[in-house]
Amino acid sequence: MIKPRSRRGGGRPTLSDVARKAGVGAITVSRALRDPARVSEELRRQIQAAVDELGYVPDPNARALASARAEVFGVLVPSLTNNVFAEVVRGIYDSLSDSPFRIQLGNTHYSGLEEERLLQLFGSQRPAALIVAGIDQTTASRKLLENAGCPVVQVMETGPDPVDMMVGFSHLDGGRTATEHLIEAGYRRIGFIGARMDPRSQRRLAGYRMAMENAGLSDPRLITTTPVLSSVPLGRELFRDALAKMPTLDGVFCNNDDIALGVLFECHRASIDVPKTIGIVGFNDLDMMQVAFPSITSIRTHRYEIGRRAVAMALAAISGDRPRQRVVDLGFELKRRESTAR
Repeated sequence: MIKPRSRRGGGRPTLSDVARKAGVGAITVSRALRDPARVSEELRRQIQAAVDELGYVPDPNARALASARAEVFGVLVPSLTNNVFAEVVRGIYDSLSDSPFRIQLGNTHYSGLEEERLLQLFGSQRPAALIVAGIDQTTASRKLLENAGCPVVQVMETGPDPVDMMVGFSHLDGGRTATEHLIEAGYRRIGFIGARMDPRSQRRLAGYRMAMENAGLSDPRLITTTPVLSSVPLGRELFRDALAKMPTLDGVFCNNDDIALGVLFECHRASIDVPKTIGIVGFNDLDMMQVAFPSITSIRTHRYEIGRRAVAMALAAISGDRPRQRVVDLGFELKRRESTAR
């Protein structure tokens, strides 16, 4: 066995030092550290003993240079405080927890220009993969994604023209399903109440309009929206505005669960019976929908699974086994509860 040469200056041990100590090639050491399953148990113990004796710590920057890609997943979401995207991010983190990849997280704050800036930053660092919320990127952002040179997964929506891969569901179909449920339950003057009308909420509104027009119930006075950031108190205010425009309102589809909870609270304050007088449907089915009184019907979206599936698709592409199905629709579920049990 070749003895490792003493290193001048007492610098940190290198991969070559470990290879010499273990009596194997540097490529074998690299393979064993990156993917232990690819070498024998005996060889793993031999290399690990050399690593422990030398106190070797892998240099992620050197590994990135060797592979021309940083072992980083760039993740862009529009909000870090919104529970909807927090669940997606949790799925991503859980899926990568036992991998060599780290996560670089960016918050676009629902801004197309900020998304462009972050994509320029992330792209300059040559990530292993990019996971980006939404399908409504600006022309500049889409070009950055197309030229990223790594797997790209757009999440939380589906569409006909993915940059690379896509996993999510149809917000239009979700909005239509929620509204059709209210119609089937016997409600007729059904309002749409929405805040922070981003493209996903716009598609939910389009689904609402489709269902109402198909049923011959459409009336522009039934729609109440605002670009203001969504919150439970805002839901109360918007419901009051909706009633002022349409006093005979008897059902409400809300673009998210915060707004739906605010509507319920305002009904309690005004002694409006739910579901007898007003039916309420939310969107996303956060935990509070189940414990509200009465419990609130909502569209359940599979946010955690979307995060996990995005990672699985990206890892498959990185390994050279790119998924044949580029667009994965995980669908949604209508969770019927007391707020529409007329």
